[in-house]
Amino acid sequence: MTAPHQLLYLHGFRSSPASTKARRMAAEIARLRLQGHALEWCCPQLPASPAEARELIDALAANWPSETMAVIGSSLGGFYATVLAERRGCRAVLLNPAVDPARDLAGQLGEQAAWHDPAQRFVFTAAHVGELRAMTPTAITAPERYFALIAKGDEVLDWREMRARYALAPGLLLEGSDHALSDFEQQLPQVLRFLDLA
Repeated sequence: MTAPHQLLYLHGFRSSPASTKARRMAAEIARLRLQGHALEWCCPQLPASPAEARELIDALAANWPSETMAVIGSSLGGFYATVLAERRGCRAVLLNPAVDPARDLAGQLGEQAAWHDPAQRFVFTAAHVGELRAMTPTAITAPERYFALIAKGDEVLDWREMRARYALAPGLLLEGSDHALSDFEQQLPQVLRFLDLA
């Protein structure tokens, strides 16, 4: 595989492009561009509706050839990244990916505040849970296309479930860390190597 020419970053539930990992990746893309990499970078604010999020993701990547694109997804964004990778056959980097968000977010119905701007609010509904359930991939068809970064210290998602889902995929199983991957800086070199950007 060769280095991607297009890179899409998908944030998690209640998160945004202002997350630490998204901003760190954006800075890394800027550095790589200065080194001569012709990289297109896209990190959208995803809507609360999973169906609308999928439409947006599909539209943003519609003109990107599958063999030259890659997607990075964190938490719920990791689920969306898996959906996209299964449909398009592209590479995906998953950061503590949600395995069954329809189940996990069923208890989060109602008004929610964004992590990075509590003034930004949205309503998460039972219909949104149904949208997640409807788009859940049945299997991981080409695990070699995935790189899963999983923290045993994740306080939100069960690392065992994540590891089982992506058992055949390359990646890192971190002994500690947390859901936010506060030590992402230390893992970034291996992410870049998987993407042939290092």
